[in-house]
Amino acid sequence: MTAVDNVADGLLLQRRPRAERRAQATAMLERVGLGQRLTHRPEQLSGGERQRVAIARALIGSPAIVFADEPTGNLDSRSGEQILALLRELNDDGHTVASSPTTATSPPPSRGGSRCATGGWSDA
Repeated sequence: MTAVDNVADGLLLQRRPRAERRAQATAMLERVGLGQRLTHRPEQLSGGERQRVAIARALIGSPAIVFADEPTGNLDSRSGEQILALLRELNDDGHTVASSPTTATSPPPSRGGSRCATGGWSDA
């Protein structure tokens, strides 16, 4: 299964046409920095890229609540910042996002805190 098919399958229960699911999956993979890896299979992706595919699939259905346990744990700093920006954007759009820090020495994934809740980022 390719990355785009994996993410698109996250919309199966919404009974959307295949072309629409794949278009939304492509857009979500581009948001997590994998636009150039759409047709790659899991064995062709690094651990961090697989983690970003999983994040894209989790977010594709626009969930009201997102629990992100160490969402940047296997990512390089640039990819990690991209994922944290996406989580902040979801929060700004009204989604509830709860996130744990990746390591004790990591900067918090939010504006001054390590947890995000509806209404803004707050200290853990």
